[in-house]
Amino acid sequence: MIVFPSAKINIGINITGRRSDGYHNIETVFYPLPIYDALEALPGDELTFHSSGLEIPGRIEDNLCIKGYHLISKDYDLPPVNIHLLKHIPIGAGLGGGSANAAFFIKLINNLFDLKLTVEQMLNYARQLGADCAFFIENKPVFAFDKGDRFEDIQLDLSSYHIVLVMPPAHVSTAEAYRGVRPVQVKQSLKELIKLPVEEWKQYIKNDFEDSVFKNHPVIRGVKAALYESGAIYASMSGSGASVFSIFNKKPDLSELEKTNQVFY
Repeated sequence: MIVFPSAKINIGINITGRRSDGYHNIETVFYPLPIYDALEALPGDELTFHSSGLEIPGRIEDNLCIKGYHLISKDYDLPPVNIHLLKHIPIGAGLGGGSANAAFFIKLINNLFDLKLTVEQMLNYARQLGADCAFFIENKPVFAFDKGDRFEDIQLDLSSYHIVLVMPPAHVSTAEAYRGVRPVQVKQSLKELIKLPVEEWKQYIKNDFEDSVFKNHPVIRGVKAALYESGAIYASMSGSGASVFSIFNKKPDLSELEKTNQVFY
């Protein structure tokens, strides 16, 4: 069985407080983006994980798909599976690729073995694997709060715009990004600001990670500036970076950016 985990972007991130569990309270808007990995799992003689495409750092036993398998197997008698991941979503980009793989793996296992898990059960498994994993269970635009794993539905449809994602030659770890921010209570919630016309987002919607990340990685700041120079009506780093997404009224010519960056239209 094969599934296709998708990327996400964060439209705005406000870091509002530190938590006793080591996480931060945030508010953000998650929006799915049509950039995909391919994830396959089939019954096998033993639990295995293989990947192709982009190189995945770290130990296999730390992969979130493997952790997801062991988490579900505590409650269900799962047979071994052979897992293969074709990695295409950029890593260290703030696009949630690893989290998407974990959530889609939960859904895959549910269907493969007819576990009849409810959405709420899958959400609970996903929340144990990572802060933004739960978003990818339903994979629809939401306002996210607490540590990014509690959601409220929002009405947001950007299909009439052209969204372009640029991945510069940089890598930003989540730990690095959080070291550079200071939590601040917001005067106006992103849940309300997202209702403004897209043309006004530039004035009001921000990503709290940008100041420190741009200082340490000026190439990312340069990408954002270039996107605005190319006619974007809104541009922002996604998540903790390093990717930058932009919203255009029409498809832009970004041939100069393509020379030194990976560009997804």
